[in-house]
Order: sequence, then structure tokens, then C-alpha cells
Amino acid sequence: MFTAIDFIPSQYSQILESGHFQWSAPSNIALVKYWGKKDNQIPANPSVSFTLNNCKTITKLAFDKKSISTALDVTNEFSFDLLFEGKPKEDFKPKIQKFFERIEIYLPFLKDYHFTIDTQNTFPHSSGIASSASGMAALAMNLMSLEKALNPTMTEDYFYQKASLLARLGSGSACRSVKGQVVVWGNQANIEGSSDLFGVEFPYTIHENFKNYQDTILLVDKGEKQVSSTVGHELMHNHPFAERRFEQAHENLDQLIAIFENGNLEEFIKIVESEALTLHAMMMTSMPYFILMKPNTLEIINRIWKFRTETQIPVCFTLDAGANVHVLYPNKDKESVLQFIKDELVGYCQNGQYLCDEIGNGATQLE
Repeated sequence: MFTAIDFIPSQYSQILESGHFQWSAPSNIALVKYWGKKDNQIPANPSVSFTLNNCKTITKLAFDKKSISTALDVTNEFSFDLLFEGKPKEDFKPKIQKFFERIEIYLPFLKDYHFTIDTQNTFPHSSGIASSASGMAALAMNLMSLEKALNPTMTEDYFYQKASLLARLGSGSACRSVKGQVVVWGNQANIEGSSDLFGVEFPYTIHENFKNYQDTILLVDKGEKQVSSTVGHELMHNHPFAERRFEQAHENLDQLIAIFENGNLEEFIKIVESEALTLHAMMMTSMPYFILMKPNTLEIINRIWKFRTETQIPVCFTLDAGANVHVLYPNKDKESVLQFIKDELVGYCQNGQYLCDEIGNGATQLE
């Protein structure tokens, strides 16, 4: 098991003047939620997520080595241009600057190059789908490709674990978007190899019921989030129910180990929906307090419950820290659930918009 210090390189065997890489990385949806963090993007509790397939960020990283005179300049700083869908995106740059500052200890070559970061999403901009996880994961994969070119003896395990560690330092949940269909992040006694430093593929048996699991994302509110994730996590400090919540996350993750093996969808639904509502309950009971759901979110939840009772189809919901609803269901029930969504739920979506997704495998190098 790698520790943080293992990811700090001593020297590189190769020299690279210029080049480019391109990776795609998907978003993910947590089943057991990560909410609350310690210093340096360490989670207060472990989480587990489904990696998505269609909602992803595609990022091309071009790099050119600076001249010696530039590199020796005492004012030398990180140098990069940031393009979103081919156009300069200045308001994204502070986040990348902060990311580079956090990861420089792990990638000491960062100030040796000028980077051009060209990024785009496969899902609509401002659709209400968080792009920080997919975006930071895609950027981390590109940076690791550059480091692997500088150090070709790097192992695959090291490559992916360090990519996940770097992604985490950009956006906590991004570490779950690097590799694997079901990914665990955070120390969990009963899950071998689990770590606070990076996400790991769920190491145990996963029942056929969860293969090609579907996630249809209902876009209830595409506006800017009422409260940022960073602020939301901070509200867990001194929260009256925080410690019990962290214990609950460990307990639910333990239960999911057995559920993933035996395929018990009824128990799966209980944990996933409870986790979603607990996340929102923590926000409603923080100080200051927030209600992140919209009236249409509640309408959708009630209609899902009614449909499930009437049909016995194991469809359920989960939520991120916002109003949009992820509708989760087995692949075998896809036709019935999509018809239900079209007939009863689309009217509660902003402009009738929803996205169809399913479990995917993580980041992919495109060239």
C-alpha cells in the first residue's frame, strides 16, 4: 500500500520538450455519501460510488518546456492557458492555480512547462451536473501521462493510485472517477486496500443484478448551486449530528459489502435512499441551514415510491448536494422505468431535460 510520501518523486530518467495527451474521465454518483472533510482533502467518512459512463469530461493537455532563462526567473510561476470548449475560460483559472499549488510537491516538473488545457463536457454546460469530479480526474490523468513519459518504469498500480490522489486534491470526489465501476474512497476496516488518500476499485464480488446498472439523471434545477460543496463540507465541523453521521457511513458501507455480493436490491434501495436523505438532513440541520431540494424534487421522490410499490420494480433515487434526482435501476427494468420517467417525471424537470447514463469503467486515454 502506497503512502503519501511514496508519491513524491526523486528524479526523472527522461527529458521531454513538448507534446500532448488527451483523456476522458466520467462523473460518478456516490451511494454512501462523503460529506465533511479534514485538512488536505481527507474525507471525514468513507464513501462508495458508481462510476458513470456517458457524463464525462474530455481534456487535452499540451505542454512546452520553458526556456532556461524563463525557468531561472525568480518570479517563475505556474504557466497555463485554460480553454473550455475551445474558448478561454478565465474564471476557471484560479481553481487550476490552486490545484497546481496543492500537487506541486508530487509533480515537481509543473513549473518547467507551459500548459494548454483544453476541456469540454459531454453533458450540457450548466446542466446541474457537477463537472469538478470528471474535470479534475481528466486533468490528473493527463498530468500522470506526462510523468510516466518522464519515468517510463512507473507501474500501472502506481500510475492509477497517484492519478486518484492528484484528482482528490483538486476535488475530493474526483478520486472516484479514475478507475473501476464501483469505487471506495476512505479507510474502511472491512475493505482491503481502502485509503483516505485515493479511491480503489471495490475488491469483492459484485452480483449480476448490479451489472450495467442504470442512472437516469432528472435535471430539476440547472441553476448555480445554492451552496458550494466546499462550504457544505465545512458545515460538518461542530455539526451536532456529525459524529453519528460518520459512524452511520461506516455501517452502511459494511452492509453494502454483503448486498453487492448477494444482489439484494430491497436492502440496496434502503441504504441508498437513506444516504441521500441523510445528506440533505445534515444540510438542513447545520448552522447556517440550507434546503437544497426543490418542490419538484419531492414530487419525483414520492412518485418513485408510488411506482415502486405498485409495480415491485426495484427503482430508487439518490441525490447529490442539490435538487437533481438520480434514478437508479437494474438494466433489465430499463424499458419500464424509462417509460415511467417519460409518462410521469419529465414534467418535473426543467425544460423536460434528463440524461440517461449507466455504470462505466473510469478514465480512458483517447490518444
